[in-house]
Amino acid sequence: MPPTNLSSHLAIQVKSLFKIPIYMQQKIIILDFGSQTTQLIGRRVRELDTFCEILPYNKFPKDDPSVIGVILSGSPYSVHDTEAFQADLSALIGKYPVLAICYGAQFIANACGGKVEQAGTREYGRAHLSSVDSTSRIFKGFACGSQVWMSHGDTITGIPSDYKVIGSTDDVEYAAFANEDKRVWCVQFHPEVYHSTQGSLLLKNFVVDICGSRQSWSAASYVETTVSELKQQLGNDKVILGLSGGVDSSVCAVLLNRAIGKNLTCIFVDHGMLRKNEFAQVMQDYEGLGLNVVGVDASEKFFSDLAGVTDPEEKRKIIGRDFVEVFNDEARKIVDAKWLAQGTIYPDRIESLSITGMTIKSHHNVGGLPKDMQLKLCEPLQWLFKDEVRRVGYELQMPTRLIKRHPFPGPGLAVRILGEITREKVSILQEADDIYISKMLNYQMPDGTTLYDNIWQAGTVLLSTIRSVGVMGDERTYEHPVALRAVTSMDAMTADWAHLPYDFMADVSNEIIRKVKGVNRVCYDISSKPPSTIEWE
Repeated sequence: MPPTNLSSHLAIQVKSLFKIPIYMQQKIIILDFGSQTTQLIGRRVRELDTFCEILPYNKFPKDDPSVIGVILSGSPYSVHDTEAFQADLSALIGKYPVLAICYGAQFIANACGGKVEQAGTREYGRAHLSSVDSTSRIFKGFACGSQVWMSHGDTITGIPSDYKVIGSTDDVEYAAFANEDKRVWCVQFHPEVYHSTQGSLLLKNFVVDICGSRQSWSAASYVETTVSELKQQLGNDKVILGLSGGVDSSVCAVLLNRAIGKNLTCIFVDHGMLRKNEFAQVMQDYEGLGLNVVGVDASEKFFSDLAGVTDPEEKRKIIGRDFVEVFNDEARKIVDAKWLAQGTIYPDRIESLSITGMTIKSHHNVGGLPKDMQLKLCEPLQWLFKDEVRRVGYELQMPTRLIKRHPFPGPGLAVRILGEITREKVSILQEADDIYISKMLNYQMPDGTTLYDNIWQAGTVLLSTIRSVGVMGDERTYEHPVALRAVTSMDAMTADWAHLPYDFMADVSNEIIRKVKGVNRVCYDISSKPPSTIEWE
């Protein structure tokens, strides 16, 4: 999607909010208590071909017949904190199968007559289940000694009288406990993280065997249902969609094009901070898909308004504001348009504002709609994680190069340049990044795939606020370093730095320093998310 909060600022204002209904005959509700791994729980459930919805801890849909089970997430709080989140257990226990994870388990223990105390030391990291109740449905197929991941400061020292212990580690007696009659299972470890080696099995036991999921959530069913619903809801109305060249907006465009064809007009704004030759290439790709696309070169406006600005959030806001103005000018030319479409995906909505009210970073296409807007909002991808969007793209038979394209920030290279944005700096970064990505696309791995295919996101950062001494030939240089970034991830909510081959990094470094004037040093970012973010700004 384009680099802006369209829904908050678009001057073509919107009359009513539209939400695409989705195929959800069955769903798991994940009640979020603020854990940084809540989204991972959602991903694991989706991997079981089961739809799930992440909701705030106090927003359980009591009258929704499609709910087949509930999962309670972890939390940064202790159950004893005055600000700790409290859910209404009476609406859950005895009415739905419940899986409580970490804080969720401690909350149930504390609320139902058990005891939760400070552990003295934080129970964090790998542990092994020294005993498991093999008769418990939640542990079906589990091996004794299975590795699990702990992450909590409090620990359960007593469980409710009508619950029984079903799993322990050497250090944690109540690692898992349950009331099978009430269909409640509680674990103090995190089955959603990869470090819990049989965590996916535990979730499958809960979602499929206990809750009875039919595992009917798929890309094919999503495409069929969404296209049908788009036809029904949009009718013969005209729709405007902002394109970015990324997989989200591209898949959104193809879905809409399949539903309404010529009634869709796409607008692709070039703010001057795209990758090298990207505007022309993307326009060509879109024309090949049969999309009606209007391309706008507005780079002069963006560079002018960004002059002298160094604060990262201010840069994002300026780019967002300018995009709205440019987009609005073009959108006004489309007579009788009634809908604004966006490629908003699920992590965008989750990360923009957590239940704690703390913004991690502003997302370009997430926000509330003003009351006086005169376009209705259409977000066909709002329930999908990134890899699900890609599966939908394959189902739509889109070109592989568009589907596999790494995520790219809406503000473009502006958030990969530290300090003021200028055309010269963008040009330097475009050249360096083009070398990096091109070589990644051409580097063959032992299994026949490319290095690019094995990376979630890669990009180059220009440290333009730093100069370092170098030597080229017999001359001293005083130029900028660049930082290479590459991460592996499932959904960008968490990410690990990628262990790139040394020969690849040596080749890239040498090529950048030789060919890109203004760069004399290449570094590699080996920080993970959290605590870092994927982008630098």
